[in-house]
Formats: sequence, structure tokens, C-alpha cells
Amino acid sequence: MNGRLIIAIDGPSAAGKGTLARRLAAHFGLPHLDTGLLYRVVGVKSHRTGQAPAEIAAELQASDLADPELRTDSAGQQASKVAAIPKVRDNLLNFQRKFAYQPSGAVLDGRDVGTVICPDAPVKLFVTASPEARAERRYQELRERGADTIKPRVLAEMAERDRRDSERAAAPLKAAPDAFLLDTSDMDADAAFAAALAFIERKGFRSSGP
Repeated sequence: MNGRLIIAIDGPSAAGKGTLARRLAAHFGLPHLDTGLLYRVVGVKSHRTGQAPAEIAAELQASDLADPELRTDSAGQQASKVAAIPKVRDNLLNFQRKFAYQPSGAVLDGRDVGTVICPDAPVKLFVTASPEARAERRYQELRERGADTIKPRVLAEMAERDRRDSERAAAPLKAAPDAFLLDTSDMDADAAFAAALAFIERKGFRSSGP
């Protein structure tokens, strides 16, 4: 199929959308943006400096995404809080759309890519998994980083973040009506990639590489 390939991937935390997005971007030779990092930047900077989140969002630079603290669980909780602020979302919208609609196309993952940022994206995926599967993945990830935590706490924090993301008035987490629903509860990364790739190829898009 001719035309720009924009792949919009949404879903809750620890469902596997980030891993899938990176693999699809590599497969199709497309740039990738984890849109959640933008909100993590805003949350972390606001927490550090006391500056208004909306002001930080308006001044965001691509170089801000390199901060290693953005990958911490604390940053994720801060991101979920500032993501509920409509002015923050408004100020980040142009950054995300400019990235998505570059000539090469792009892969973006987040929580409102297919519903708000790129509602006309030709490929939309909604990646989800059971709360228990997601909590187990996040628990193992935190343990590998050396974090001291317990599964019930991880599950409770995840449930609270899901509630905030799904119930917020501004761009709540939900699947676009035309998104392909991919439940990874019983899938490893390879199986999830194969299922997503099969869907994309049914839409008429194929890698131009070997």
C-alpha cells in the first residue's frame, strides 16, 4: 500500500505496548515516540522545580526525553497526575502531531494516540493485559532495577493509575473504535509482535527492507 504509515499504539502500563512499538518501528524503519515520556518530563520537572506543569509542557524540547529518571515508577505516577490537566495535554499536542506526521511516518505509543493525537492513523492498536499479568511484569521489572517492593503494592498502584487514566475528563484511556485489540496476558513479546504484524500486513503495509 502506498501512503504514510502511522502506527498508533495505546494501552495501560505494563501491557507491552512500548516493547511492541519499538519492534514495529525497527521492522518498518520508522521513528518511534513514547508519548508517555512527554508527561513524565512534565511531571518530573514540575516536582523538581515547582514550575507549573502547563508551562513546562509549552517549553518541552526533544533533549528533555533523555533524563534517566523518566523511567522510574515515581515518574510514571507523576506523569499520570499531570496528564489529567487539559492545558498540559493541549500544549503537548503539537509536539506529538508534528512527530507523527513527518514524511517518513512514525510509530507512537501512549494512551490517547489513536483517539486524540492521530485519529486518522491508518493502523491503530490497543494493547492490554489482565491486571495480574501487568502487575507481575512491573514487579519483575522493578526487581531487576533493584527496587524494594511487593506485588500487592505494585497491583494497588497500578489500579490507582488505571483509574486516573480512565476517568480523567481530558483524553481518557480508551480504545479507538477501529483499533485492533491485542490482549497480551498470555503472550510473550514475540507472539505479540507476530499478531500485530499480521494485522498491519492485512491492512496492506509491509516492510520495504529484506
